[in-house]
Amino acid sequence: MTAPLRFGLVGAGGIGSSYVQVFTGLADAHVAGVADTDAAAAESAASTLGCAPYSDHRALLGAVELDAVVVCTPPSTHVDIARDFVQRGVAVLVEKPFAIRSDDARDLIVRADREGVQVTMASKFRYVYDVVHARHLLDSGLVGDAILFENSFASRVAMADRWNSDPSVSGGGVLMDNGTHSVDIARYLLGPISEVRAAEGKRVQDLDVEDTAQLLLRTGDGVMGAVTVSWSLEKATDVYLGVYGSEGAMEIGWKTSRYRQAPSSEWVHFGRGYDKIAAMREQVLNFCRALRGSEQLLITGTDAIASVDVIAAAYRSVPLGQWVAAQQPVVRPLDSAASGSQVA
Repeated sequence: MTAPLRFGLVGAGGIGSSYVQVFTGLADAHVAGVADTDAAAAESAASTLGCAPYSDHRALLGAVELDAVVVCTPPSTHVDIARDFVQRGVAVLVEKPFAIRSDDARDLIVRADREGVQVTMASKFRYVYDVVHARHLLDSGLVGDAILFENSFASRVAMADRWNSDPSVSGGGVLMDNGTHSVDIARYLLGPISEVRAAEGKRVQDLDVEDTAQLLLRTGDGVMGAVTVSWSLEKATDVYLGVYGSEGAMEIGWKTSRYRQAPSSEWVHFGRGYDKIAAMREQVLNFCRALRGSEQLLITGTDAIASVDVIAAAYRSVPLGQWVAAQQPVVRPLDSAASGSQVA
């Protein structure tokens, strides 16, 4: 029987606590150490996972032999922390946003390639069953040629006391935070994004970053997209994602999903709704299988860089009030085989 992979967990706060649930009872991997500058948070997570706590990622790296690490600290720290592990040959799963700056994202992936270390970005919606199934249905031509993509991640969340609203730490506001998910879902379902245009909404919370924004996007195949993200309004709908095509429509929801083929008026329901921990667990399992060589990474280095590129382009477009090209990196040889992989 293959021994579980030894993981480190860096960051035991909000999303880190979700990873504690993900790893609990997971046969393929176990957490061998938890690092957080908040001693109480590190100790609590380590106690649940049955491992030792550490004061920071360097202490963890120096004390425990690891196969991989999950980095779920604030965005401004992602690249520096990941780089330290890559230099020691430890594979890295970096929470979104992968990086704040495109150059930093590229530098990390180049270093990882040079060292032969696998690095990927965490983006849980690619592993939601309904989204994966939607990708299969779209590829089958069920709704014809995709014409319009719509997505909304909008809910009321008080952000004043959270690092997400500090631009020096987060790199931006809700566009950086929720918008990164939107961009990655669009790329997963529809392919590379060629250009974007973003606008900030009315600020409701007294923050130094935007709390509501809209993002328009266009893919290389001409599909239009409209995204709304907000921490200050709640859209009264169970649907967070829609793809509308020449021969039908598809809607992905928090509780159920459905499609309709023209000219029928009947909706066909499918899927299981949204299960955050299940999606994150599948994400970790994909990473484990990739490390064992039995599966390709679903999110490649090219995907991670592109997500940073598109969000950076969106921010550039805000003061300009016009469409901005989303720089697309050249596909690296390591990504070619992975581009058609699916979640097992």
